[in-house]
Amino acid sequence: MRPVRSFVLREGRLTPAQQRALDELMPRYGIEPESGPLDLAGAFGREAPVWLEIGFGNGDALHAMAASHPEVDFLGVEVHRPGIGRLLRAIDEDGLPNVRVIQADATEVLRDHLPDASLARVLLFFPDPWPKKRHHKRRIVQPPFVQQVARVLEPGGVFHLATDWDDYADHMRDVLTKHDAFEPVGDTERPAYRPRTRFEQRGEDRGHAVHDLLYRRLAGKGTGIETG
Repeated sequence: MRPVRSFVLREGRLTPAQQRALDELMPRYGIEPESGPLDLAGAFGREAPVWLEIGFGNGDALHAMAASHPEVDFLGVEVHRPGIGRLLRAIDEDGLPNVRVIQADATEVLRDHLPDASLARVLLFFPDPWPKKRHHKRRIVQPPFVQQVARVLEPGGVFHLATDWDDYADHMRDVLTKHDAFEPVGDTERPAYRPRTRFEQRGEDRGHAVHDLLYRRLAGKGTGIETG
């Protein structure tokens, strides 16, 4: 059976500049997952906390966070090439050494290529809400996905979700509340580290409330990860 995808790969126009970025900069900033878990310290060339952004879109938020937090390494996963090309150009122009990019389905990266307890934070900002009820099965926040997030987060690490769809926020709370590896930090105002996004602005223009949901990874729960 074909897996249910949380995205549709309808790629927009790839500009010549974005294509050049993919050709010339992906070898420098990109990671090509092979079999087994990634060596994140080797990929970044240092030991530092790693934040993963899933589905970074055009890369504006990831670029801004990396520029503001040089002490953190940022791993971005995206499937759409125009957004990847745009991000590559931006981080290269600003000389940001703390960003690496993977072009792949994030669910596969989580499942197959990230070591246990390797991330300090997982960020999922404004994923496709799939608002029609018959499409809810396509929403990325499902129990198997949350289980993989729990596995890759270090104890005390945070899973930060944001959406401007009330029913998707309720769905996220329901799935996370039922997983014993997480405790809610709470529904908060937008944390200072999260930049405003164009999706957020679009939602607010439509009268949507924005929900920032933060959950902390508990030690010794949910995945059998043991801590000393």
